[in-house]
Amino acid sequence: MHEQKNALPPLLQVKDLRVAFGGKEVVHGVDLAIAPGEKLALVGESGSGKTVTALSLVRLVHNARITGSARLAPAKPGGQPVELLQASERQLLGIRGDDIAMIFQEPMTALNPVYTVGDQIAEVLQLKQGLSAKQAWDAAIEALAATGIPEPARRAGTYPHQLSGGQRQRAMIAMALACRPRLLLADEPTTALDVTLRQQILELLANLQRQTGMAVLLITHDLNLVRRFADRVAVMEGGHLVEQGPVASVFEQPQHPYTRKLIESRPARDVQDPQPGAAPMMQADALRVSYPVPLPGFKGWFRKGAFVAVQGAKFAVPTGGTLGIVGESGSGKSTMALAALGLIPHEGELQVVGKQWGPDSADNRAIRRLVQVVFQDPFSSLSPRMTVEEIVGEGLLVHEPSLSEEQRRERVYRVLEEVGLTEAQFPGLLGRYPHEFSGGQRQRLAIARALIVEPQLLVLDEPTSALDVTIQKQVLKLLQRLQRERGLSYLLITHDVDVIWAMAHDVLVMKDGQVLESGTVEDVLRRPRNPYTQALVAAAS
Repeated sequence: MHEQKNALPPLLQVKDLRVAFGGKEVVHGVDLAIAPGEKLALVGESGSGKTVTALSLVRLVHNARITGSARLAPAKPGGQPVELLQASERQLLGIRGDDIAMIFQEPMTALNPVYTVGDQIAEVLQLKQGLSAKQAWDAAIEALAATGIPEPARRAGTYPHQLSGGQRQRAMIAMALACRPRLLLADEPTTALDVTLRQQILELLANLQRQTGMAVLLITHDLNLVRRFADRVAVMEGGHLVEQGPVASVFEQPQHPYTRKLIESRPARDVQDPQPGAAPMMQADALRVSYPVPLPGFKGWFRKGAFVAVQGAKFAVPTGGTLGIVGESGSGKSTMALAALGLIPHEGELQVVGKQWGPDSADNRAIRRLVQVVFQDPFSSLSPRMTVEEIVGEGLLVHEPSLSEEQRRERVYRVLEEVGLTEAQFPGLLGRYPHEFSGGQRQRLAIARALIVEPQLLVLDEPTSALDVTIQKQVLKLLQRLQRERGLSYLLITHDVDVIWAMAHDVLVMKDGQVLESGTVEDVLRRPRNPYTQALVAAAS
């Protein structure tokens, strides 16, 4: 398979590609070749230069100095190859969409919110292929149907916000493939999706690639996705292409230390058993959370309906252990986290250390000190206007107001050292701001902020999903160590089965607000009974 593809002349030949911003080079002499019909994965962590490399090929990087060569083979025999880096803007307008199309990472920001998805696809067809409005609309519906969207004629008339994440990504794919390009640049096309949707989109891209014969340059940091999809893989680190070759040989015998580091970055399980015989740190029975919604018609004038986000959930968080809640977007797991934090009203029983818990709890302040949270995205959860000292020490102002400024500062230093941030590493640490730290370091700050008030339970809401795989492994190791040393209990919310394997003692599987399956991590993930759990485990394996 590889030999046949590589025997063909390249569809795209990239030589000595260099990209610089303001005189600083960020992509250093990249050489790549993509054969017709080949699936090449460009792999690396955030900041490695993989997205800038792909965008530079079609000159979509603004204010950048791009040098080198990127030659696109002619569309017809006897034609002349096109040097993309020297092409005029007029030539590029003809190439973008017709010869090279792109799928972006987040469809909600890439699609125009004020036009229906059908109109957006039809516009491409009218511009590129000169179809009439009626022909373009019919072709747009056909393009949506090819991606497997149910009721494509009806979906064509909907706006992006009215579609689910998976449907929006299918609409993006339909738009990209409407003109049957020879090369598709797919920039993290599944990162914003749940694990089951990732599998569906991956299979869809593979099927469409086989049907059309196009080549695909897949930009990703998900190595499982590379294993399943790509023919060849190219690995980038710090703007350099450090290794490339067939997927099987690179994964089985990686030559470069960075490639080995990426492959070995799967989360490792290193947890001890919960405290034997101890009462649960948190337990719930018949937990129900609903939100008011307007009723249609005149009924809505007099009363509200209810959307039930969590229905009849029962769970227990073991003392010194971890309960993992896994499910896709909309399953109710984040609503469960809000209830566990006492931030939203609920029905049914919810107790922390044997006491009733909720927004109106009589022991609100005392319990709130016991239950702290670490959010998904540390950049948005940390105030950009507050220093490290103010962010981490803020909880002490509420829960231990009698401490002097010096005592408070001492506690801040101590907890920062506990999470691996020291003055020796970062001179002037306490006076720094969040933007001066990397994503993994910011998440360590968020963990320190939670730990400083000596909690007993941490609600971890997707604590590593915004991080690269190597940083994810570091943060999980930190959380495992803190659990052992402090005897912490964790309520872990995630859609990543690998994180559940690494961290959890017990697991709850949720879908559409209901608990489908629960039990120990061994029982649920090794012997799943529910078809949905089986699909989750299969998609992650």
